[in-house]
Formats: sequence, C-alpha cells, structure tokens
Amino acid sequence: MKRLRTASTKSLIVLGVAVLVVAISGTAIAVAAKSDGPVPPAKPLTQALHDALAAPEPAGVTARISFTNNLFPSGALGINGSPLMTSGSGRLWLTNDGHGRLELQSDAGDAQVVWGDGHISVYDASSNTVYKATFAPKTTTQDTQTPPTVEEIQSFLDKLGQDATISDAQPTNVAGQPAYRVTVSPKHDGGLLGQAELAWDAAQGVPLHVAIYAQGSSTPALALTATEISYGPVAASDVNVAPPASAKVVDLSGATGSGGGSNEASAVTGLAAVQAAASFPVSAPDTLVGLPRQDVRLVGPSDDRKAIVVYGHGLGAIVVVESAAQSDKSSGVAPLPSVAIDGATGHELATQLGTAVLWQRGGVDYVLAGSVPPAAAEAAARQIG
Repeated sequence: MKRLRTASTKSLIVLGVAVLVVAISGTAIAVAAKSDGPVPPAKPLTQALHDALAAPEPAGVTARISFTNNLFPSGALGINGSPLMTSGSGRLWLTNDGHGRLELQSDAGDAQVVWGDGHISVYDASSNTVYKATFAPKTTTQDTQTPPTVEEIQSFLDKLGQDATISDAQPTNVAGQPAYRVTVSPKHDGGLLGQAELAWDAAQGVPLHVAIYAQGSSTPALALTATEISYGPVAASDVNVAPPASAKVVDLSGATGSGGGSNEASAVTGLAAVQAAASFPVSAPDTLVGLPRQDVRLVGPSDDRKAIVVYGHGLGAIVVVESAAQSDKSSGVAPLPSVAIDGATGHELATQLGTAVLWQRGGVDYVLAGSVPPAAAEAAARQIG
C-alpha cells in the first residue's frame, strides 16, 4: 500500500486528531472543569487506582460532551470550520465491546467519528468528506485477570516517579459524578509538554478526565468535556452510522501501516548498514541542536523504504524520517507556512506541543518532528542534508 505517498498532510492530521480523540474517548472522557456535586472520601492514590481497576465494567457509556482543540493555530492546513480541528459540542456513545461514535457539531457543519473492529471513519460535513482507515483488528478475549494489588500499583508509580512528578488523588466531582483527579508532569526530557491530567469515576472506575497542557499554559491544548454522563447498554444503531452517499471518500489505510503485503522488508539498523541499503542518500549527523543521535534504522516495504533517525531521549526527542523524493509531495503540504531550509523551501506545522518541518532536497524527502519550538526545529532541519 502506497497511500502514504499521496495522502495530503491535511488528511493525515484530520485522521490523527480523530485517532487521538478515539484513544481518549475509548478509555476516558476529558473534562475541563470541576462540576458541582458530592465528592468521594480522600484516599491514597494507590488505593484510588486499585478501586478503579477493580470496579466492574459498565455495559456502555452515553455522554454529552464539548471538545476543545487549541493545538493547531487558527487556519492551519486551510481548515477553519471542522469541529475536529477547532472546537465543538456533541455526544458520545461507547459499547463494552470496543465500538463507539463521537458526534461533534459546529456552525460550519458536523463531524462524525465511528470506530470498531479495527476500522475508523471520520466524516467532516464542512467538506463533505469521509476519511477511512483500517487497523490491525484487536483480539478480544475474556478478561479473567485480577486487578493489580496496591503493592504492584505502588511499584509502578515508583518507577514512573523517576521521570515524572505525580500528584495525590484529589477528590472532585466531574459531570455530576464523584471522582478522583491526578496530574502528571515530566521531570526532564518532556519537550513542550507541561502536564497531563486524569480523573475517573470513583464508583464506576471509568476515566472521566484527560487533558494535555503545554508548558506555561493554563488552558489545555486538547480537552474532551463531558457535561452529562450515564451508564447502561448502548444500542448498535447508536454506534453504526454511515456517512452520506454523496461524501467524497479518502482511504488512508496505507498511511496507518496496514496492508504491508508480501514485499515487507526486514528492518536494517545502524548508520553504515542503513546508508549501504538505502536507495537514497541518508543524512544523519552525530548531533542535532545539541541532541546526540540515538538510533538509525531503515523500515517499510521494499519498494518504499524510509530511514528513521532519532536524536535525544524521551518526549524531548527529535525524529527525522527520510525517503526517496516523490514528485507529488508538495500537493499535501501547500496549506502549511513556508520556511527556508538552506536553499530549499520547506513547510512547517507549529503547534503548542511540537513542530514538524517537511522539505525536499537532493532527491530526498525529509520530515522532522519533535516536541520543540519552531526555531529549534528549523535549526535542526538546516543541519541535515
């Protein structure tokens, strides 16, 4: 599958945002603010987590939500109306077998995200376009495992605490439900990430709050807010909704890594081996903006190999992807602002949590991404090639 070559940056980012929202809503409903109502008794974090993991799984979840996306600058990618790329309110349905639907409304039109059985579709009414992708199907097995003990949870938190600062369990109320809230912030190598927040229903164990903040920001970069929530069976008709027959269909299955086929080649590791095996010149300096090179590998099917070079550690790492130049590359990045990369014209997507730079030079397509500000990303790009 070679759709990654021709899929536009706009399409990939719309799908990426939808996948992120599904990842959040599949296990949690992000909530921006405390709701009035009763709060649970104070508990140690380990006990609050144990009780949540031991709670019986609800038959389903139905909620009214409000989604906020402050990640992308206004007008990025030429998208101004889609609630997935800006903000919107709507509803959420989740079944206990992995199916779900998120419906967002905005003045410019609605967005529908439907997922289950290894498939996801994103319908954007503002452009009358549906984006589809197929993932490796999730194997469903009967979960008979017992929840981790308090001691096991404490051991996990001790390890996490080596790299992150973790708050106590804070009693609160979310969407009318007594809940516990915790914040986690990186101690080092966190890039532009300031902190993440999580809250969960004290009785049901269902996560009710996920929010991601950039450094120095008091408002979340991404938040999915439940204003009402109820638990109980969800009808199949609530999660199986087809887009209009007139909608333009963009299939991004190849961009998600499915359909590798028989021409999938083994990964090659190490700079010398990658440079010898690649059909294009691979540039991998020892350092980028002070970050040491950590890994070099050649991956992908034999007719579309890509070199991946990693600099630094943790969330503050920079990743560079290099591949043979494609003549149609510019069509997908045209909406992005231009930036000069030592004689080449690149395109840049700057967000609160990181920056990506795309450019082409010497027969090679480059994509550099990291949780770094634009100036650092641009400086790193100029050291390559």
